[in-house]
Amino acid sequence: MAVRGSRWIGLLYLAATAFGWGINWPVMKALLREWPPLSARGWAGMAAALGLAGLALLRGERLAVPRRSVGRLLLAAATNVTAWMGLSTLCMLWLSVAEGALLVYTMPVWATLLAWPILGERPTARGLAALALGLGGVVVLLGAHGFAFGSGKPLGAALALSAAVLFAFGAVTSRAPLGLPPLASVAWQVGLGCLPMVAAGLVFERPGPGALSASGWAAMAYMTAVPMGLCYLTWFAALRRLPPATAAMATLLTPLVGVVAAALALGEALGAREAVALGLTLGGVVLALRRRQA
Repeated sequence: MAVRGSRWIGLLYLAATAFGWGINWPVMKALLREWPPLSARGWAGMAAALGLAGLALLRGERLAVPRRSVGRLLLAAATNVTAWMGLSTLCMLWLSVAEGALLVYTMPVWATLLAWPILGERPTARGLAALALGLGGVVVLLGAHGFAFGSGKPLGAALALSAAVLFAFGAVTSRAPLGLPPLASVAWQVGLGCLPMVAAGLVFERPGPGALSASGWAAMAYMTAVPMGLCYLTWFAALRRLPPATAAMATLLTPLVGVVAAALALGEALGAREAVALGLTLGGVVLALRRRQA
């Protein structure tokens, strides 16, 4: 009973992660009209890290990192935050949103493949079928414009695929505890992971706070509190309760949530293609999450 309860809690955490990250797509799209990408991601993450650290202290959690955990903490921050948020944002300089998202959300493929040699979780036929359905939904959703390589696009594609592979590696290797309490662990990972983005933004983008309108500040507040704060908490909590390949499959819901949110908030297209993609992806997620019968 305890295992079943833990699984359902993990699934609820995954749902919160997918919806929070999905809604951030139109929020980020609107914010990029006013602020450059690395600065927007980086400063929102640093603010989220400070907030999480404050909550950790209020809960009586220690923030000191055990010496034996420093290396693993830096690796986790690099894969789960810097690579995922930073590289997936940078690839947008050379790729369209559809091209970038199609490559970034190949992450479940890499998580399924990496879980085999690293954790010994051999992919099952049902798991591979679920993966094919889910990726089919993403391809239907985001492949409308094709993928034509032009000037700079190979670099953009390499950045997007690197984000997917490194985040998958982080998902597979993040199940082992870092020797830190939950809030403190996420605060350190988000803060350390966003620090390179802030530094790069100051050097190359030089953002000006005065460029943000009231809606821009609201977008920054949402990105700080939800995708960079709450969603990282729920993501790591889900990884402690579910296999990495299962958790990765659920991230395929994120672009679908983003499309629906963009249709409602920005008036973007929502028609038969989106309905087919939703059906395929939900079918894949349900198949992946369904427990084996005894």
